Amino acid sequence: ESKQRFRQLLINVVVATDIADRDRMGKEKARWERAFADVSSSEELWQNKSDEELAQIDVSLKATLVLEQIMLASDVAHTMQHWLTFVKWNEKLFRELWAAYSSGRGTIDPRINWYQGQISFYDGYIIPLAKKLKECGVFGSAGEEYLSFALKNREEWTEKGEEISAQFIQSITMSGA
Repeated sequence: ESKQRFRQLLINVVVATDIADRDRMGKEKARWERAFADVSSSEELWQNKSDEELAQIDVSLKATLVLEQIMLASDVAHTMQHWLTFVKWNEKLFRELWAAYSSGRGTIDPRINWYQGQISFYDGYIIPLAKKLKECGVFGSAGEEYLSFALKNREEWTEKGEEISAQFIQSITMSGA
């Protein structure tokens, strides 16, 4: 039974990385709200509880959701790190998508709407994810740091992203890549 539970957990965590599936994302959001709705902070959930009270907390759903968030965050970790790290990996992603598009393996031309797309990605995915990482409380002060970097990077991208996007486009145009 434990092997079967582990197998299902692993499947759930990997499937959670499919962020293009809006239906799945909606269900994940509803599960998160159900698991953490009664908790305003991690301290409220765990601290000052008796052993009996702690035994009553269903940690299975919470643990699964936290593991899913870790997988999601690992895929986009650069967006919640220092600005220079974000820009470095953002350019690598841009180049990867351009290579796929220009070779016929991708359908989306990253040159179109890269700047605005990044803002939308922050607003619709990165910042909500960073809030969950903070909210679940398992990362301690790092949860706050992830959210802080996400918000700062989003702000800096709105200020500098158009110019950076133009540099990305110029770079691939000049290199013929």
